[in-house]
Amino acid sequence: MKHRHLVLDVRGMEPPEPLERVLSTIDDFAEGDRLTVLIDCHPMPLFRILDRDGYAYTTHPGAESLYEIAIWRR
Repeated sequence: MKHRHLVLDVRGMEPPEPLERVLSTIDDFAEGDRLTVLIDCHPMPLFRILDRDGYAYTTHPGAESLYEIAIWRR
């Protein structure tokens, strides 16, 4: 099975749209799928949901955005 690597740019969206977009994108993730989120804030509510729902993530400074967050199923 081929793994998906998606990029989601949520810069400039008003809350809660970025959170909703991320959650709907990862809802059907299989093991090995990965999402990179381009975002200009540090979304603590998203991190709490990811921790609760069994996702792993890393955050680092982005080239085009303040942050790039990589998300995958644990």
